[in-house]
Amino acid sequence: MNQAAAATFTLPAGSIDHRGVGWWGLLCAIASEGALFGYLLFAYYYYAAELGNNWISGPMPSFRLALPNTIILLASSATVWSAERAMKRDQRKASLLWLSGTLVLGIVFVIVQLLEWKSKSFSPSTSSYGSLYFTLTGFHMAHVAAGLIGIVLAIIWCARNYFDSRRHVPLLIVSGYWHFVDAVWLSVFFTIYVSPRLWS
Repeated sequence: MNQAAAATFTLPAGSIDHRGVGWWGLLCAIASEGALFGYLLFAYYYYAAELGNNWISGPMPSFRLALPNTIILLASSATVWSAERAMKRDQRKASLLWLSGTLVLGIVFVIVQLLEWKSKSFSPSTSSYGSLYFTLTGFHMAHVAAGLIGIVLAIIWCARNYFDSRRHVPLLIVSGYWHFVDAVWLSVFFTIYVSPRLWS
């Protein structure tokens, strides 16, 4: 390469293929965080098996807030997927709107979860059940918060036209992480709200 060519040659700011460093980093993060939740869920079922009917503190967990909140989070997975699809078609405004909808749904989920915590008659120090309930839902809430930060960044980058149909790997990473957060919640929801009714 001659000097003139070397002077004008620059590397791209971000990868086009989603199988880049960021994507593999996401997969590693999901693997490690998935293992963490796996350990917590195992601990929950272990204590439930050991203690039987004495496991749950207070009445059976209610679906009153948890079920609508689950639907809200699943809807947010659909909106972030729609944002990704819109960007692949170079529909930046549509992608921005879908991302904004995901942000709103995520915030609503957080608010409803806080209301659920407030309604509980037990605390993390009340019993093993209380400790694991707040640990599971608390760790998940932390991941939701991390996902919301990623969505806010994606909204800013999208608004500044950083993405197009070929170069939008950060959006794919944020979307993939958000789907992981939603999948984890389904496991937590089944464990806390559904499984006690199966063995009672």
